Amino acid sequence: MTRRPMEFLAHNAATGEKLGAYRDATADEIDAAARAAVAAAPALAGLAPEMRARLLETAADEIMALGDPLIQTAHRETGLPVARLEGERGRTTGQLRLFAAVVREGSWVDARIDPALPDRKPLPRPDVRRMLRPLGPVAVFGASNFPLAFSVAGGDTASALAAGNPVVVKAHPAHPGTSELAASALRSAVQKAGLPAGVFGMVHGASPEVSLALVRHEAIQAVGFTGSTRAGRALCDAAAARPRPIPVFAEMSSINPLVVLPGALRERRDAIAEGLINSCTLGVGQFCTKPGLVLGLASPEWDAFARSVADRARAITPGVMLHAGIQASFDRSVRELRGVEWLTDTGARVARVSAADFAREPHLAHEIFGPYTLLVTASTRGELLQLLGALDGQLTATLHGTADDLAAAQDLVDVLGRVAGRLVFGGYPTGVEVSPAMHHGGPYPASSDVRFTSVGTAAILRFARPVCYQSCPPALLPPELRDENPLGISRLVDGRATRDAIAPGAPRA
Repeated sequence: MTRRPMEFLAHNAATGEKLGAYRDATADEIDAAARAAVAAAPALAGLAPEMRARLLETAADEIMALGDPLIQTAHRETGLPVARLEGERGRTTGQLRLFAAVVREGSWVDARIDPALPDRKPLPRPDVRRMLRPLGPVAVFGASNFPLAFSVAGGDTASALAAGNPVVVKAHPAHPGTSELAASALRSAVQKAGLPAGVFGMVHGASPEVSLALVRHEAIQAVGFTGSTRAGRALCDAAAARPRPIPVFAEMSSINPLVVLPGALRERRDAIAEGLINSCTLGVGQFCTKPGLVLGLASPEWDAFARSVADRARAITPGVMLHAGIQASFDRSVRELRGVEWLTDTGARVARVSAADFAREPHLAHEIFGPYTLLVTASTRGELLQLLGALDGQLTATLHGTADDLAAAQDLVDVLGRVAGRLVFGGYPTGVEVSPAMHHGGPYPASSDVRFTSVGTAAILRFARPVCYQSCPPALLPPELRDENPLGISRLVDGRATRDAIAPGAPRA
């Protein structure tokens, strides 16, 4: 990156007022942040679980201590309501505390111990022990639509730190002031923990060159990203082209199909229409889980449902989008959409199309980020199944039906399970619970690696790798793998889950 650093401005999302000037990080600044992370890696990786948990809890406390200035700055930069941002702050601190609990409990390392069997025939078994260890410095990219929970101190940062990895964040240029405040909280937590400053770093950048330079830096060992398919794919390609490729865990595009079955239409047509529009317009339609595609079978009830959806959509007061670029992109996408019947021209935008026309127009399956959804009418169940099976990978898929509908819906569930990472029954996909069982990911392009989640405690697994110790002297083993089990974690010993210590005098290689 040899060009002169570009300066960019933060703006008030509602008024366009200039809020402050920032500039792209230089090549030297990116290099310094990455090398500081490498230098700090051993200290963080070697930190006792209790101390690492306290680091995360202190970060949560420091974010809360920022008080109203954090909320007001985020409100000005994103246009998101204060109440929504206060809830998002709670989610952000809740994630940090949740990962602290995971680290403190300790079993996430998946410790496995196969004690030596020196008398086994025809060959003895050596002592073999395995657990997850940190990957190394992680680059995290802040998302535009969640300036707190998916940004500087969001889930990617929390899970990477929990796994024992230093983090270098590339702040999102749409909310740089918010990012600076959140970064100050993390830096304070690192300092209070007595850790090297390189445990957490942040760089700014509005140009792709900054992002690519960070991903290409030899010190970075993994990437966490939430954003568009185009940007995510660029990062994936850059990481794959490195002399030593690294994984990119990217959450990207999804239209989140929602299927309404005939019995549900008859019993609760208007209630589903109301819930659908509320979900489509939550956060001005700027959620990655927004149901952007609604499917049903041709019938008078389906036609009445479409009218009910349109009536509710027209009553929506347009909200402020995250920044002028997203507003312009939404307006252009709606203006250029071809081959659909528009059911609304004010409020939330709703269009309708036949399944046959949807299949002929691939662009209709592309995500439109904003308050928009497309109703698709299938003439037969077979056509509905074929359409769903041809969709790209999705974060979510939703099914509304009566008990009788669902009793005969195994074929739909099977198809949706192949397409999406999370299946929702009788609800709406917006609102992702942060919990151990949550999965937020899906087949490409919903995410770059279908095996992993960016939400919930399993997100920690993205930033760890297995290390196996064979015939290792006891004093050199990590605490998690020692016979006495000093941390009291659950381990798989000889194929059996237990928290017990291995009895003294047990055979060893």
